[in-house]
Amino acid sequence: MAAGYAELLRTRHAARLLVGTLVGRLPNATAALAVVLFTRAEGGSYALAGALSAVYGLCTAVGQPLLGRAVDLWGQPRVMLPSAVLSALGMVLLAGVGIEPLWTAYAAMVVAGLFTPPLEGGLRALWPGVLKRPERVHAAYALDAVAQEVMFAVGPLLVTLSVAAWSERVALLVINVLGVVGALSVVVSPPSREWRSAPREAHWLGALRSSGMLVLIGSFFFVGLALGSIAVAAVAYADTHGGGMVSSYLLSALGVGALVGGVVYGAREWPGEPERRLRVLIGLLALGYLPLSLVPGVVGMTALTGLAGVFLAPALACAFIVVDRHAPRGTVTEAFSWLVTTFGVGAAVGTSVVGPAVELGGAAAGFAVAGGGGVAALAVMVAARRFLLPSGIRTGEGSGAPVAGGPAENDRNGAVEPGFRAGHQA
Repeated sequence: MAAGYAELLRTRHAARLLVGTLVGRLPNATAALAVVLFTRAEGGSYALAGALSAVYGLCTAVGQPLLGRAVDLWGQPRVMLPSAVLSALGMVLLAGVGIEPLWTAYAAMVVAGLFTPPLEGGLRALWPGVLKRPERVHAAYALDAVAQEVMFAVGPLLVTLSVAAWSERVALLVINVLGVVGALSVVVSPPSREWRSAPREAHWLGALRSSGMLVLIGSFFFVGLALGSIAVAAVAYADTHGGGMVSSYLLSALGVGALVGGVVYGAREWPGEPERRLRVLIGLLALGYLPLSLVPGVVGMTALTGLAGVFLAPALACAFIVVDRHAPRGTVTEAFSWLVTTFGVGAAVGTSVVGPAVELGGAAAGFAVAGGGGVAALAVMVAARRFLLPSGIRTGEGSGAPVAGGPAENDRNGAVEPGFRAGHQA
């Protein structure tokens, strides 16, 4: 298992791209915590801190697919680096001016969010050309999902250490300087400079004109909703089971489960079509969320959350492969960005929805929201499965008859030339 990942990382440029992307995404991964700490240090209320973080998150959700489309049109260096610098300057403005006047603080969040570079989608667009072989791309997507779990654990720790060593203002600046350095490391690499998207058909919907993409987006909105609700429900559970450290046990177990699942999933090549496999993984993910509403004792609950996390990273890794196959020609970075954005928006909605549920029914009701999100994600995949049919058996519009054809919609990994797809995409 370890040997397979080591071989992948020894591939030329692979380790640099992975590490550079993770470092470049630190500002986004730590923004909520860093902004809240800075706002409180400046004398602002939690309400203001939450509002600034919400503006940042909303603008990131808007900016990612738009910047992803720009990357597909003009290449990575011409979009990624300027956007990383502009995003960092937004945070520098907040750190320099503070929270007064308020309009300046909000403007800083708008700039920082809108121009957050789509490094995650960009990396996934690069993997096929860098790794060449489909089975390596499969493993890279799994490793990427695992590395995200590590980043979301290490990032807040880095912010906390920076605050302890210097101040909240310096922490904000350090994280964003690191983000620019990470983005620079990626865009000056040969794979990033040489990468070109396939020629695209001009269409205002871009990646969203693919019915398969819409199914994935719909399903992963609910996966994000489930994950966002678990974070709040864990705090509510801790309030009645021994205090704040209990919530950290649950969330750590969830992360460890995702790490283990992602590592195991990416260590082997799985048979069959990824569309069918994704449906099974989403079903297992939903099955893992449902028992959480039983809210047993701390040891049992920790074990349940660990099991609930096992299929998250595999589902994400498999979804990246399916996106790669269903994104319309020339829209792959935008398509990856849409999936990431929708997942994040779903998590934000889950965080807001679970609050009233906890007020009404306690932690059990909060975890029931997570279970409902998992079931809804599976329902979308099952109800719309005809739009994610594998190669050669897609059905015609309204007729139900099979349509001959090669790859699903955009099987770039099966293309003659890495990173480009054979055939025409209508």
